Amino acid sequence: MKRFRCQACDNVVHFENRTCGRCGHRLGYMPELGIVGALDPAGEPNWTAAGTDRAPRRFCANADHDVCNWLVRAGAPDRLCRACRPNDTIPDISVPEHLAAGRELELAKHRLFYSLLRWKLPLKTRAEDPERGLAFEFLADPPGMSGPKVMTGHDNGIVTIALAEAHPAELERRRSELDETYRTVLGHFRHEVGHPYWDVLVRDGGRLEAFRAIFGDDTQDYGAALQRHYQERAPANWRASYVSAYAASHPWEDFAETWAHYLHIVDTLDTANAFGLGLAPAIDRERAREARVDFDPYVSGDMDQIMEAWAPVAVAVSSINRSTGKADLYPFVISPAVVRKLGFVHGLVRGGLRLPERPRIREEGVRETAG
Repeated sequence: MKRFRCQACDNVVHFENRTCGRCGHRLGYMPELGIVGALDPAGEPNWTAAGTDRAPRRFCANADHDVCNWLVRAGAPDRLCRACRPNDTIPDISVPEHLAAGRELELAKHRLFYSLLRWKLPLKTRAEDPERGLAFEFLADPPGMSGPKVMTGHDNGIVTIALAEAHPAELERRRSELDETYRTVLGHFRHEVGHPYWDVLVRDGGRLEAFRAIFGDDTQDYGAALQRHYQERAPANWRASYVSAYAASHPWEDFAETWAHYLHIVDTLDTANAFGLGLAPAIDRERAREARVDFDPYVSGDMDQIMEAWAPVAVAVSSINRSTGKADLYPFVISPAVVRKLGFVHGLVRGGLRLPERPRIREEGVRETAG
């Protein structure tokens, strides 16, 4: 995520900000320009942004509930922004707990769409494409636990996110129950949206054979594979070939996990680049952990360059987390086999398939077993 500034006073502002803390200007994100704009009233309900094309825009209808700060062009037929349009089902927002939880889900979803729009990936909604369009269902558990709990997942383009996972205690409970290393709401969005993008970019994009050469046979029974995973867990040596234990369950899940991690890595490096982050630890005499993130990972750099920057950054920030008593930022080991899978995803989002034959990595990352 890049940094933004208020065009009225040059204050640093953030992606989710609604108001500039220095000058008080109303702020809104303009996805077609990729900026957070300082807004001036242009006749209710329109606004214009200083330092831009000054075209009149209005807020997404979901701004009324303080769950969105994105703008759409005045006169556009849609009342919702690009990130809110795929919403198919939301819980009853007259319930305060639902509205608060829904706000957390929307914050994460808007960060997902920041990435998807920067790569100009296809974003058809269910209304635009009834068979393959993307739709989100944010579902609350039945009142009084009168039925089964909502499970986060994907089914033919429809992504379901359990509203309960917006609560940190429930998120941690599920993470522990499933014996996962890492579980976040943003991670859910990035993982689950990987499934419909597999349909569009791999299956329908003529890349099935290339996919199978790297990820394996996707025709194996999916339901049986998941049942086997939950009964037997991942094989002991899964780290050699997979980014997570869950990725070992089936090639579709391997792809979705790899897709999510690619988004984690690129967006974190984007943030590091925005802050001018560089690493040159004095103790590192071999200079193996030096890094300077001076490129935009969304548009430049091959997979080798991305990994050369990522490994030291992940180690350094995880070490900083440990100093505050927090868990590692990125508690995963990236093997050469995983780098090759990340390279496949890299090729998809960049519009081609340029796979590294011999991926180079200087540092595998912070191991889960480190003390």
